[in-house]
Amino acid sequence: MSTTPLAPAPIKPAKTPKVGIVSLGCPKALVDSERIITRLRAEGYQIAPDYAGADLVLVNTCGFLDSARDESLAAIGEAIEANGKVIVTGCLGAEPDVIQRAHPKVLAVTGPHQYEAVMDAVHTHLTPPHNPHLDLVPESGLRLTPRHYAYLKISEGCNNRCSFCIIPALRGDLVSRPAADVLREAERLVKAGVKELLVISQDTSAYGVDVKYSESRWRDHDVRAKFIDLSRELGTLGAWVRLHYVYPYPHVDEVIPLMAEGKILPYLDIPFQHASPRILKAMRRPASQAKTLDRIRRWRDICPDLAIRSTFIVGFPGETDAEFDELLAWLEEAKIDRLGCFKYEPVAGALANALPDPVPEEVKEARWHRLMKVQQAISAKRLRDKVGRRIPVIIDESNGRTAKGRSMWDAPDIDGSVHLTSRLPVRAGEIVTVRIERSDAYDLHGQVA
Repeated sequence: MSTTPLAPAPIKPAKTPKVGIVSLGCPKALVDSERIITRLRAEGYQIAPDYAGADLVLVNTCGFLDSARDESLAAIGEAIEANGKVIVTGCLGAEPDVIQRAHPKVLAVTGPHQYEAVMDAVHTHLTPPHNPHLDLVPESGLRLTPRHYAYLKISEGCNNRCSFCIIPALRGDLVSRPAADVLREAERLVKAGVKELLVISQDTSAYGVDVKYSESRWRDHDVRAKFIDLSRELGTLGAWVRLHYVYPYPHVDEVIPLMAEGKILPYLDIPFQHASPRILKAMRRPASQAKTLDRIRRWRDICPDLAIRSTFIVGFPGETDAEFDELLAWLEEAKIDRLGCFKYEPVAGALANALPDPVPEEVKEARWHRLMKVQQAISAKRLRDKVGRRIPVIIDESNGRTAKGRSMWDAPDIDGSVHLTSRLPVRAGEIVTVRIERSDAYDLHGQVA
């Protein structure tokens, strides 16, 4: 932990102290924010909805890309200007000098998932309430997501050393949670009304490697800290289970039958990043995408409803026109259902910064547009094939007889939606059966059956 010089004395508000929070970055950071606000409420602090109502503000930062670092620094500056009392945590907190140079008025800086350090900083600068009551917090904790879905973080850190990424430097090596702890948290969430569990980590399919898949006791049996075992047990809880950030190790094949059986959602979020073996080698990623195509075919043979989401980087240093065309051809063959594409940008401290032959920005931009056009056509075709089917849809937003939800092929915020009408009012959090009547490039439209 690194902190700036302490204030002369902590604030002693006359009323219940209130803390505001700004959460930036990925769902893993959102889970960190949820854990922090749960601890705060357990100690009797109130969570302020805006800067004006807060006695101090926590900013949970992202530091993965330079653009994310800039966004985090801007958010810190905004909080200082609007409130004046700011504590910084999260990934960018691993570089306290960067924050303190830009914003010397911050009260304290802590690194990622340093919950105790965050609480110590809050205690230092905002006196804890007298006689805090644990019953201020529900058993499932406090969350920043809607009531009907929740992110379930199963590990911290990452053992991979991709050349474009500095996450291990920010968050450390893989540290897996005991399976029983994960399952107890999932069980509490489901009892609290959560209908969808979104499993996240930096490398979900590496879960348990660091602890040699050790067992822990849950209910009446032992469960290994292993990707397939955890997936199987989560599938018994009666909620949708969605797997994110799955690195395509061979043992991922084992989870596909669970999807075919309806135990977990037929959805895999796999960040393939590219298709050219040379580029993948430069990225320090698996370089045999031809074998990956064979695996995708086998997965869809076993589970025809499988949807694959992925992310790709265009304009990586040295990427040639031919290698980019190879990526487009691979996409046409793989028929990726959902796709996010990033234009490569250097990240301070990343090994890729030293690679030769940077791609000009205008070429990156052109390649991004070409890839997204190809993907739009793939997505439109995949969704047209759903027209006429009756599918389960989880409702995210409702206006009575019209609503917006998601199919089992769509994760919140990053994928498409299902727009629907109903003869009877529907409510957020319900799972309803919808007959799909039409589709467009990214969304489905239908009526509650």
